[in-house]
Amino acid sequence: MQVGIITVSDRASEGVYEDLGGPALKKAAEGYGWTVAAEAIVPDDLQRIQGAVRSFSAQGCALILTTGGTGIAERDVTPEAIRGIMRVEIPGFGELMRMKSLELTPNAILSRSLAAVVERSLVIALPGKPQGAVDCLGFVLGAIPHTVKLAQRVPTSC
Repeated sequence: MQVGIITVSDRASEGVYEDLGGPALKKAAEGYGWTVAAEAIVPDDLQRIQGAVRSFSAQGCALILTTGGTGIAERDVTPEAIRGIMRVEIPGFGELMRMKSLELTPNAILSRSLAAVVERSLVIALPGKPQGAVDCLGFVLGAIPHTVKLAQRVPTSC
């Protein structure tokens, strides 16, 4: 599976600090046997996030993972960016990520992580903390292959 990884962070995009979330997701994705075909670091900006998602989808990334911008700070706009270009949101992904994360930290209730279909790609917005992003990806891992097939309009048995 071709995967794109987008780190959403003002400071990382400006080089103020090293991106740790993107590399953590890349390692996890490769561990699942996926090919990371595209990577980007963008600021917390609706249009830049949307542009990166659309670009990765056009490049053939069946799965696009974002890390960052899913909290409640003023600049956290990743969910709004994805909702602005999605065909359909898949609420169960966000619900499961929050439910399982709540077992690890009480702050999980603040997360606005989500999943949606954009064009023919499954987009999953994950937390900005590297371990949180990797954990949340693992929580929804079982549903990803089937969801990607549906997003890409591949006939399935259900």
